Amino acid sequence: MTAYRTALAFAASTFALVGAQAALAQDVPAQDVRAQDVPAQTAADPSADPAVAAAPDTQDDIIVTGTRAVGRSRLDSASPVDVLSSAAIQRQGTTELGAALAAIAPSIDFPRPSAVDGTDAIRPATLRGLSPDQTLVLVNGVRGHTAALLNVGGSVGRGSAAVDLNTIPTVALDRIEVLRDGASAQYGSDAIAGVINLRLREARSGGAATVNYGFYNTDIDTARGSRSRTGEHAVTVSGWQGLGFGEDGFLTLSGEYLNRQATNRADFDPRVPGTRVTGRFGDPAVEQYSIFANAGTTLTGTWKLYGWLGYQDRDTRSAAFPRLANATTALAGYLDGFLPLINTKSRDINSAVGIKGVVADWNVDLNASYGRNKIGFRTLNSANYAFGSTTPKDFSDGALIYDQYIVGLDVDRKFDLLQGVNVAFGLEGRREGFKIEAGELASYGYPAAGTVTGAAATAAPGAQGFGGFSPANAIERSRRNGSVYLDVEAQVTDKFLVGLAGRGEDYSDFGSTATGKLSARYDFTRWFALRGTASTGFRAPALQQQYFTSIATVIQNGNPIQTGTFPSISPVASRLGGLPLEPEKSTNLSAGAVIRAGRFDLTVDAYRIHIRNQIGLSENISTSPTQSVAVNTQIANLLAGSGATAARFFLNGLASTTKGIDAVAHYRMPTDSVGTFDLTIAGNINDSKVTRVPTSTSALNPAPTLFARSRILTLEDGTPGEKVTGSIDWSLEQFGALARVTYYGDVNQPGTTAAADVHSGKHVITDIEVRYQATKGAQLGFGVSNLFDVYPDATIPANNSTGVIGFPYYSPFGFNGRYLYARAGLSW
Repeated sequence: MTAYRTALAFAASTFALVGAQAALAQDVPAQDVRAQDVPAQTAADPSADPAVAAAPDTQDDIIVTGTRAVGRSRLDSASPVDVLSSAAIQRQGTTELGAALAAIAPSIDFPRPSAVDGTDAIRPATLRGLSPDQTLVLVNGVRGHTAALLNVGGSVGRGSAAVDLNTIPTVALDRIEVLRDGASAQYGSDAIAGVINLRLREARSGGAATVNYGFYNTDIDTARGSRSRTGEHAVTVSGWQGLGFGEDGFLTLSGEYLNRQATNRADFDPRVPGTRVTGRFGDPAVEQYSIFANAGTTLTGTWKLYGWLGYQDRDTRSAAFPRLANATTALAGYLDGFLPLINTKSRDINSAVGIKGVVADWNVDLNASYGRNKIGFRTLNSANYAFGSTTPKDFSDGALIYDQYIVGLDVDRKFDLLQGVNVAFGLEGRREGFKIEAGELASYGYPAAGTVTGAAATAAPGAQGFGGFSPANAIERSRRNGSVYLDVEAQVTDKFLVGLAGRGEDYSDFGSTATGKLSARYDFTRWFALRGTASTGFRAPALQQQYFTSIATVIQNGNPIQTGTFPSISPVASRLGGLPLEPEKSTNLSAGAVIRAGRFDLTVDAYRIHIRNQIGLSENISTSPTQSVAVNTQIANLLAGSGATAARFFLNGLASTTKGIDAVAHYRMPTDSVGTFDLTIAGNINDSKVTRVPTSTSALNPAPTLFARSRILTLEDGTPGEKVTGSIDWSLEQFGALARVTYYGDVNQPGTTAAADVHSGKHVITDIEVRYQATKGAQLGFGVSNLFDVYPDATIPANNSTGVIGFPYYSPFGFNGRYLYARAGLSW
C-alpha cells in the first residue's frame, strides 16, 4: 500500500502542474522544432541538426511500435510507448546498450551479476520486473534472436534465455521505442511485459567518430574493511558514416571497439591470514568489436529494397570463486591456490533483407532475417584435479549455438471509413535451432585409467570453476513455427480510437496457441485523454530450456556442489517429476491518462499482468539429512554415474501477478537568453507476487521441494519496487549540460533462510555531464556517473563466509562506485 500511495501522490502532484501549464500553453506558438519532426527514414542523420539534438524527447515522436497505423505519435497511441533518442542513450558514461537503457527508462532494470558463469558476460535486462525472456526485442520491427546462453546461475532472470541487447552497438541506433504493454497478439511469443524496438540509423551523408575513456575513482567500504581504487579503465572507439547512392539510396556503416578492464569489489577473505582479497567480484574484462551496415533504396515506382547486417565478436573474462591453497591445489601445481577464470567468446550475427511496396492500394512488406549466436567457453588458470600433476591449466569447454531463420509478410491499408480504419494482417514462418558442442576431455572427464594414483584417482572430474560439456551433453535440436495475425485500428470519431488484434501460432513441438488484444482511447479534449488495453499473451518454452544439459559446480551456502541440469523429459528429470514444457500464458490489463499542455506532457499508466503456467528452474535436488533414508537412496541411485550430486530441471506451474504504475512527465522550456531546458521525471512502481507454486509429480515419497523461498522471493523482490528518475538537459547553441538523479528502491537477494537474505537498500544515484557539440566539427563531453560514490548495502559477514561477494549482485545500479569519463569526437 505504501508503494501505491507514493505513486498516487506523485501523480496528483504532477496533475496539479497541469492547470498552470495549460494557462502557459495559450502563449506558446503552435510550431516549434522537435526531435522527431524528421522522419525515421531521413536522407541525412537527424542528430546533425543542433536543434534536434537539443530535444531528445518531445511530444511529436512518431512511433512504429504498438501500432501499424502510419503517423501516430507516442502521445496519440492507445498503449504507453517511450521513445529514446540516440542522443539520450549516448550522453552517459556507459556505452553498453542495456545499462544505458536502464539509466533513463525506469521500467527497465539491468543488474550487473558476478560469479554466475556465462551470465557475467551475457547480462539480461528486465521490463516491469518480469523475466528477461518475457520482453520481445525487435530490430527495425523484425524479431531479434535470443542469445545461446541459458541463465542457470543464481542471478536475476535465472532460467531465462533472452536477447543480448549489447550485441547492437549504440552508435548504430537512431532511436529506441519501448512499448510498455502486452503485445503477443501483435508480435507473437515473448511480448508479455512489452516490446523493445531498436531502430537503426539511416543516413545518406555525414558521419562521426568518437572516443570514450573512463575510469573508476572510488572508496570501497565492504563489511570487513575499506580500500580505495583508481583505475579499471574502459575505452570505446566508435564511428559511423552515411553514404548515398541513386536518388534516395543510403548505406550507413557503423563500428565500435570496446576494451574494458575487470573491476573487483570483493570483500577481504576471512579464511586467510592478514587482510587480503582473494576473490574477484565485479564486472568482467571485455574486449569486443561490432560492425553494422544498414541500407535501403528505391527499386522502381513504389517498391523499395532494404536490409542490414551486423556482426559482433566479444571476448569476456570473469572469475569463479578462488581455490585456496591446500594439498589438492598443490598436487595440481598451484602451491598458493588459484583463481579460475571463465572465458566466453561470443560471436553474433544479425541480418535481414526485405522488399516493400504497394499492391492494389495495399502496403506490402516481405522480409527474411537470420540471426545466430555462438558462445564458446574456456576455463583458464584452472585445474582438473582428477588429472593430478598432469592437469592442463587451460581448458576448451565446448560451445552453445542458437540460430533463427524468419520469413515474414506484413500487409496494411488505410480505409476511408468512419474517421479512418487501418487494417493490417500478416504471416510469419520461423525456424529455431539450438546446439551444444562438447569440450575437450580434460574439461569434463577423467584421464585414461591407471594414469594417476593417490588422491587424484578419487577426485571429481572437470575444470575447476566451469566444467566443460561432455559428449553426453552434446545435442542438436530445432523446431518450426508458423503464425498469422490480424490487426485493426479504427478512428471511430475524432475523439474515440479503438483497436483489435488477434494472432494464431503453431509450433512443431508443443502445438497451437491463440492470443488477442483490445485497445481503446478517448480524447476528451486536446489536452486530456484516457486509454486502456486488455490482452492475452504467451511465451513459448525456449529450446535452451527444453534441451540444455550440463554438469557444473554450483556454490550453495558457500559450498561447491556438482549440479546436473537435465532436460525435463530426460530419465533423471522424469523420475523427479519432470514433464514436457508448455507455453506460459498471460492476461494483461492497463489503463492510463495522457495530458499535454503546450510544451508539457504527462502520461500515467497502471497495469496488471497475471502469468500462469510460468516456467522455472527447480531447486537443486540432492540427498539431505532432513530426508528419509529411502528417498536419499533413490536420489543417489538416480544420479549414479552422471557425475552430479544434485539435479535440477525446468517445469511449468508457477503463477504470478504483477501490478504497477508508470508515470512520465516532460517539459521543454526554451528561453531567449539562457538556452533550452528539457525537464523529465519518470517513475515506476512495481509489485510482483507469486500466487501459485507447482507441486511435484515425482514418484519419490516424500516428493522433493521444487521451489524454495529463494526462488520465489527472487521473482517477487529481485528488482526494485520503486524507481524514479529526474533529469535536466540544458543546451545553448553548441554547449550543453545534463544532470540526472535516480532513486532505487530496495532489492532482496534472497538466501535459503530470512537470515541469509542480502538487501541492496534504498539509494539515490546522481550523474552529471557537460558537453560541447558543434553541428560539424569537434565534440567534447565530460561527466561523472554515480557522482557521490554510492554503493548498495554491503553483504554482512554472516552471509559472506568466503569474502568473495562484497555487495549484492542483484543491485539494480551495480556495485562499482564513482566513474569519471571523457568523450571526444569529430562530426562531418
